[in-house]
Amino acid sequence: ALAVHPDEFSFASVAADNIKVWQCPQGRFLRNLTIDSGIDGSGGSGRILNCAAINPEEGILVAGGDEGTLSFFDWATGHEFQTTKLPPQPGSLDAEAGVFCSKFDLTGSRLITGEADKTIKIWKQDDEATPETHPVDFNPPKKNQDFDYDYSNNKNCVQTMNVEFWAVCGCV
Repeated sequence: ALAVHPDEFSFASVAADNIKVWQCPQGRFLRNLTIDSGIDGSGGSGRILNCAAINPEEGILVAGGDEGTLSFFDWATGHEFQTTKLPPQPGSLDAEAGVFCSKFDLTGSRLITGEADKTIKIWKQDDEATPETHPVDFNPPKKNQDFDYDYSNNKNCVQTMNVEFWAVCGCV
């Protein structure tokens, strides 16, 4: 799947267990976003991603997987800050929990997902999420080898990340 960033000349390609960010029009590779955390602690290996959506206002990339997960990434750093396992519709099989498509609405305040159990879910940011209730575990490397950025100069990296947590607000 591909997700085009509407403001930058870049796009993300979503594959089996990683996401690659590319620059247009040359098609130059920028960085690799690896899925760090699986719901079951398996490290995300073996997950197949089907879709992606970018919210440029919040700086978020969302990827949906075959096993019914939504993974939320910070666009600038590539850090996966939230993974949510979606329950299948009552009466559906567990195998029907996959997320096949995702798109942010025009305001960027809602995420709409189409799923294997024939449901459409509408997500919104959790207004009650705080750094205390949803701590972000982000320890960037001293030097990122992909694009040669030295995080050690940015002492407030965690505080400057724009992190919002999402919760389902409706199901069709």
